[in-house]
Amino acid sequence: MEYQIFHNSVKDYLAFFVGFLLGVLVVRLFKKIFLSQFHKWAGKTGNRFFDFLITTCEQKLLPLIYFSVFYLSIQGLRITPFLLKIINGLGLTLFVVYGVRFCLALINYGIEFYIVNKEADSTKKQVLKAISTVIKFLAWVLALIILLDNLGVKISALVTGLGIGGIAVALAAQVVLGDLFSYFTIYFDRPFETGDLILIGDFRGTVELIGLKTTRLRSITGEQLICSNTDLTSSRLRNYKRMTNRRNSFQVGVNYQTNYHQLKEIPGLIAEIIKAIPDTDFNRAHFTTFGEYSLIFEVVYYVTTSDYSRYMDIQQEINLKIIEEFEKRGIKFTYPTQTLYLNTENK
Repeated sequence: MEYQIFHNSVKDYLAFFVGFLLGVLVVRLFKKIFLSQFHKWAGKTGNRFFDFLITTCEQKLLPLIYFSVFYLSIQGLRITPFLLKIINGLGLTLFVVYGVRFCLALINYGIEFYIVNKEADSTKKQVLKAISTVIKFLAWVLALIILLDNLGVKISALVTGLGIGGIAVALAAQVVLGDLFSYFTIYFDRPFETGDLILIGDFRGTVELIGLKTTRLRSITGEQLICSNTDLTSSRLRNYKRMTNRRNSFQVGVNYQTNYHQLKEIPGLIAEIIKAIPDTDFNRAHFTTFGEYSLIFEVVYYVTTSDYSRYMDIQQEINLKIIEEFEKRGIKFTYPTQTLYLNTENK
């Protein structure tokens, strides 16, 4: 029993194996008895989160508990500094890796839960999945930095060595990253969504797809417009779909032969025409100007829908009704004319 193997007696090794096996047995009993009961309890409550949490703890935390049992068991052994350093490094790696996996599992569950219960738009689902991917990438990068730093790797020297290459990559990726961050800005701030009719600069179109780098619009004339996300977030933008009322004004000109009673009747006549059309809100109609060859009336009304086609249908209906009513009353529209007076007297 006192025979030495690598500076440890047989008795020490037996104590290690017995302690390790007892620890493993306790963990397995805990898993078999308590975790199974927790699973049954979660099933009865019908709460998916509890079931997910128990399963995640079983998958992500039990390996760490097994390693902890092993680590506590070897405390009675005399281990060389080199081997102890390897074991400590292995333990640190396991704790960092499984800790990150546990946290990411919780984040991923939250995102998936939000997608299933809150979002039906496929574009928004794509955004949330992209955010999840970015979070995973950043988490693993941070975990790697923490791991290397605790293992004795000089992070500052490594960063300095990669400095020139990092600058080159940053310059090359500047535009791409700018569009990516603009994409997240569009998602969270939501200045527009898929299906909105927007105007940016001289371009107008309906949003078809919001991508990670570009947004695609379908113009009124049919062609597809592709705009970078950075351009969209840095420019003044008009969103017509969110317009609750569309104001419209137009003028009607009648000739100078129109009598006083007809002129006085025109504002009320136009008001009746507009009020009889659905989705309109009449504002005013006034005789405003003596034109060069016409008497001009100005009309203002609102369309209570953002649908552009409906707006044009309403304006067309108003125009046709005005023509119809003016014809009934003998009111003449005006057009550019020139009157010549000829003197026929003999001089």
